Amino acid sequence: MSLLVRALSATAICVALTVGASAADDIQERTIRWGHLNNTDHPVSFGVQKFAEILLAKSGGKMKVREFAASQLGNELQQQSALRGGTQEMLSASTTSLATVVPEFGLIDFPFLFNTTEQADALATGKFGTAMIDTLPSKGLIGLGYWGLGFRNVTNSTRPITKIEDFSGLKLRVIPNPVYLESFSAFKANPVPMAFGELYSALETRTVDGQENPYTVILSNKFYEVQKYVSATNHTFTLNIILVSKVFWDKLSPTEQKLMREAYAESRGYQKEQTRLQTEKALAELQAKGMQYNAIAPEETDRMRKAVQPVVDKISANLRTETVKLFNDEVERIRKDVK
Repeated sequence: MSLLVRALSATAICVALTVGASAADDIQERTIRWGHLNNTDHPVSFGVQKFAEILLAKSGGKMKVREFAASQLGNELQQQSALRGGTQEMLSASTTSLATVVPEFGLIDFPFLFNTTEQADALATGKFGTAMIDTLPSKGLIGLGYWGLGFRNVTNSTRPITKIEDFSGLKLRVIPNPVYLESFSAFKANPVPMAFGELYSALETRTVDGQENPYTVILSNKFYEVQKYVSATNHTFTLNIILVSKVFWDKLSPTEQKLMREAYAESRGYQKEQTRLQTEKALAELQAKGMQYNAIAPEETDRMRKAVQPVVDKISANLRTETVKLFNDEVERIRKDVK
């Protein structure tokens, strides 16, 4: 090796060491409180744990995540408020809860948009999903990205749901959100808005007949103990958004912010795979525990889709025109291009 090459190599090593030391100086000891509604046997918790593992390693053990599962820090709206006020650092929440601060997030809850997980994922990672994240900083929130929790399905203690008429008269707990309330009203059900933490008791006492959630949530929360029928309505795909308090984010150095984004990006694939695996496992376990499962014929799904179209039109008319157009364009593109 020539003297010139050796000199250049030595210089490169020195520069690398200097940059590494400088970056390390930009990382402080931090404990990040991350809250969510799910139990620790749920894919959301698995994702939190993977994110925490990656961030801890990248930060040289300085940036630690402390998980608060199962609504320990309150419901999603309470935790969202804590993030905006700077008293909590992170939250993985349904996009539904963000419709209270950015109404256009409610578009994601429109029923029967997609048939596959890949299609829903394409919406989240495409132009519309990115545009929605861009609305958050002005609301005191930073969005790192999305996790998919699976399609939502209806359970109840009264009868199987195989056609739209089977919804008639059923008292169903739904997320307190206009899309859910009006959609299930269009099915002639009696939707009851209720906080998730109150749901098991309401099902047990027959305050409500049923509810709707992904299979993983149904299993993790033992709804099989108080529900008999699970019907594959697949009416909406639940997306969680990974939120950071802007008050906290602004205190981070550029290096720390970079590590947070990298930890999200590197944990996303793992969380997605866990959702797929756990969804398959959850449905099998629900049936093994005695729940009666039924699929729904495509023609009946089409009838349900047509029944809620007036709800979609009504809610769309009250949202920002340019955002609705972007959303509709993306949905049309995805239905055509993604299987």
